[in-house]
Amino acid sequence: MDITSVFFAIVTIVAVVSALLVVTCKNPINSALSLVLTFFCLATYYAMLDAPFMAAIQIIVYAGAIMVLIVFTIMLLNIRVDANKKHTHKVALSTVLGIVTLLLSGLVVTHGKVSQLCANPIPVEAIRQIGHTELIGAVMFTQFLLPFEITSILLLAAMVGAVILAKKKLS
Repeated sequence: MDITSVFFAIVTIVAVVSALLVVTCKNPINSALSLVLTFFCLATYYAMLDAPFMAAIQIIVYAGAIMVLIVFTIMLLNIRVDANKKHTHKVALSTVLGIVTLLLSGLVVTHGKVSQLCANPIPVEAIRQIGHTELIGAVMFTQFLLPFEITSILLLAAMVGAVILAKKKLS
């Protein structure tokens, strides 16, 4: 066993434990912090796959911006945890969905062709010569410009809608 396999195993254990803590913690802040740790583990996977841009985006966007939004929402809503409630139906449903997800993941890994998902894979030589970030930018602003712009318009509409809804509630 080489050092990379040992490091991968350690990151995997940390990711699984932190993902379990996300669902089992009663305090929403502890759950959110466990989710941040899970995001950092995912960023580590991207770095191990030689995708530094995706690792940086994982940390900046998800662990940074999204988690700050979630934590502020939790604090603003002042969510109280009722320890006396029994949630057996939620636990059963979550367990069933988790098992189905694991079975489907195993099916995809054993019988699926992941390479078929990418119609035009970029050669490894081009990635090493040009770099990940430049290739992602070139593809995003040439082949995928229309979906990129549509997404930005949808996000703008969502922000304007959120401001209008918040304005009505304050008035």
